[in-house]
Amino acid sequence: MLRTIGKRLLLLIPTLLGMSILLFWWVRSLKGGPATALLGEKATPEAIERINELYGFNRPILEQYFTWIGRLLQGDFGNSIATGRPVLEEFLRRFPATIELSIAALIIAVGVGVPLGYWAARRHGKATDHTAVVLSLVGITIPVFFLAFILKYVFAVQLGWLPSDGRQNPRIDATHYTNFYVLDGIITGEFDAAWDAILHLILPALALGTIPLAIIVRITRASVLEVQNADYVRTGKAKGVSRGLLRNRFILRNSMLPVITTIGLQAGLLLSGAILTETVFAFPGIGSFLASAIFDRDFPVLQGFIIFIAIAYALINLIVDISYSLIDPRVRVS
Repeated sequence: MLRTIGKRLLLLIPTLLGMSILLFWWVRSLKGGPATALLGEKATPEAIERINELYGFNRPILEQYFTWIGRLLQGDFGNSIATGRPVLEEFLRRFPATIELSIAALIIAVGVGVPLGYWAARRHGKATDHTAVVLSLVGITIPVFFLAFILKYVFAVQLGWLPSDGRQNPRIDATHYTNFYVLDGIITGEFDAAWDAILHLILPALALGTIPLAIIVRITRASVLEVQNADYVRTGKAKGVSRGLLRNRFILRNSMLPVITTIGLQAGLLLSGAILTETVFAFPGIGSFLASAIFDRDFPVLQGFIIFIAIAYALINLIVDISYSLIDPRVRVS
């Protein structure tokens, strides 16, 4: 197991290196540039040249790339052109919000998607199954930003049941040690602050988790249908294995591998999909900051944040691969 983990970690090196090359090329191919976005109407050729010289954007592209990689290996992600603060500092300040939102969305997607997919498969061809399939199709086709606006308008504006934006009521004097607001409220015993943070998470998490939920429902349903018709399940029935053991050990556990794979992929996609959701709900995570960085052509922020997301995505896939051996002993033996 440790050898496998070591090999996967070593494979991350060429993967991230290739990712850095593509990322650097994409960022530099954006029309305009930081100088034009920063200067606005004052963007004279002389002023643009001074900004480019200040940040080294007028140097050869290969020199810029190797300079950036060299600083990156030393833990220096550069400074934001828009705010002037270190990119790493901005990341550590905003990333907990995105992680908290992604975890909430994943809990909703898995907590509803797996039972619903299993329930639909167990009632294959019946009204429950057809309803689950239709709802999953609707969930996949509705754009995240559209659903976010609908949820915000109905539950925050019209009904007033939930907050419409932000992470926490500014009137609450809460203590923040980790920048994970729910966790901070629990650690410090400020349960009113933790509950308020949960209320602020509900609507954006619902909007962000809808597409993963729909995909998990369909994958779980298809996997359970395939497993429950397998030979060993029919053999178990013929030998008189109890219904509960048959469902839990034979069907559900053996159908989890593709579901776990899907959950891992969706967990990674939630980090990138949070941009639209955070923008609609004014949620101060990395998504909204990345959107601003794209408009401002803030190259250091774009490069640093996307590399962070790529590393997180790769580590999530590694965790998923490790979990296979915990679910299926055949994987562990091989």
